[in-house]
Amino acid sequence: MNNDIMEKAKIYLELEENSAFRDEVKQLLEAKDVENLNDRFWRDLDFGTGGLRGVIGGGFNRINTYTIRKATKGLANYIVYRVPEKERKAVISFDSRRYSDLFALEAARVLAASGIQTWLFNSLRPTPMLSYAVRQLGACAGIMVTASHNPAKYNGYKVYWSDGAQVVPPHDKGIIAEVNKVSGRVEAMDAAQAKAQGLIQSCGSDMDRAYGQMVIGQSINPALFQEKASAFKIVYTPLHGAGTVPVETIFEELGMKVITVPQQREPDGDFPTVEYPNPEIAPALALAIELAKKEKANLVMATDPDADRLGIAVPEGSGWSLISGNRLGALLADYIFRISREQGQLPTNPAFINTIVTSEIQNRIAEYHGATSFRVLTGFKYIGEKIRQFEADNRYSYVFGCEESYGYLAGTSVRDKDAVSTAVLSAEMALWNNQRGKSIPAHLEELWDRFGYYDELLISRDFEGQQGQKIMNGMMESLRSNPPGEIGSIRVETMRDFSTGTSWNAENNKTEKNIDLPSSNVLQFVLSDGSLITARPSGTEPKIKFYASCRSDKGNDIPAARRELQQKFAAIESWINTLIGSQA
Repeated sequence: MNNDIMEKAKIYLELEENSAFRDEVKQLLEAKDVENLNDRFWRDLDFGTGGLRGVIGGGFNRINTYTIRKATKGLANYIVYRVPEKERKAVISFDSRRYSDLFALEAARVLAASGIQTWLFNSLRPTPMLSYAVRQLGACAGIMVTASHNPAKYNGYKVYWSDGAQVVPPHDKGIIAEVNKVSGRVEAMDAAQAKAQGLIQSCGSDMDRAYGQMVIGQSINPALFQEKASAFKIVYTPLHGAGTVPVETIFEELGMKVITVPQQREPDGDFPTVEYPNPEIAPALALAIELAKKEKANLVMATDPDADRLGIAVPEGSGWSLISGNRLGALLADYIFRISREQGQLPTNPAFINTIVTSEIQNRIAEYHGATSFRVLTGFKYIGEKIRQFEADNRYSYVFGCEESYGYLAGTSVRDKDAVSTAVLSAEMALWNNQRGKSIPAHLEELWDRFGYYDELLISRDFEGQQGQKIMNGMMESLRSNPPGEIGSIRVETMRDFSTGTSWNAENNKTEKNIDLPSSNVLQFVLSDGSLITARPSGTEPKIKFYASCRSDKGNDIPAARRELQQKFAAIESWINTLIGSQA
């Protein structure tokens, strides 16, 4: 057995205080399970720009009480270094995943040991409520224990700053540096002692009410709920997560009937009814659609475990159709900007934000309604950062933003994607369409007729472990050093490299530094027909993602437009599969 791995495992056993995680590693050592031990100790779990995410278990390359304590100690040191003593306050929340409540308490205990007062939610709450609470309570930081929509074996830890958004430069780099300095045993104050000294305080019902009223206040046309809600039926699934109570409570107050899928209503970190608790994929909504058919519902909604992502399905023909994240973003952008403009509610210099891999139709819609649109890197923290910049220079007023992976935010009370408020706005948008005798699919067709037919393709491939990381690094390096001349038989005109902020022009073979965004390991290829192909290794999972976005002028002939884009996507997918096959 590798002596270095053995030594790391023994050090971990000395540092880890949780018996369950200690026993896992002890058993592997006794069994001389080299493969498993290597996977758990070949590296320390990275504290990245968004925090931690990894498989739950014993080891330095796992999420456990020790790695949570180490991350929190680094955050605490950064707070002590950067924040005046009177302002050192934090908020911690958690979702339904295994050990989330324990990890949240461990984080609070470590902060308490550094003299940082912490509000700890008394039970699971959604990510957007954590973001809201940071701002409401005047905290300097927040922690959300969640792995979002990942499989059940994962958990994670996201860090927020005083504006309620996930940390961005310079704070992210500063926190990472402090986390990397932490070694040895990490002290945590006894929970009872911390509570007695006021260093850990409970957060609960008062924040629930304030957040709920804020969400209801996001409604653009509340009269729709008064006039139409009683005749409209929604089937909802929280996918065993944190959305149940806020969604049910808020819709009840709005007078709208919501039927929650009973098999998925209760929190359960094992997610027994789904392989992936992800509202982006059809199997996760299967039980909800089955119930919707039985109940003759008008709309299906699903939130992920920490209730920051929302997916919907709608009746179409004799069945039900899932609405993609890009398309729901387009529908909401059209509804929010259109109705706000008609009612005179648009602020001066309204702004819309989405990401570099999100459908361009959203930008065109927002601009059509008089807004200025902005594109940022993938990750909602960059939308939150842009909102802060708008407030600082007072040039633009943020109205709405979204990303393709089912994340949306209206207003500025929250600074991360918010599935709860988006559920309310999506229901309102559905009621508005119903009032004018339209379905949601018919609303989409209106947009395609005006702006052209847009569609997107996402291909994601997992590459686990040390070897998987090497494969992904090799793939990106190969694309950088030898850009393709064409993709799917369509000529490549430009390659944008977001790690260097440069664009390479295929025609003259020149590179120009012209991208004013933070450095990120992302490559984007602009094809001669306007199609965009983006390659991006995930920052939170062992996978690489390829995004393709294409447009057809045949927006008024949808079958023809679909056939045209299906042919393009088939050729693009073939190119991606060949690329992956050459590296794997």
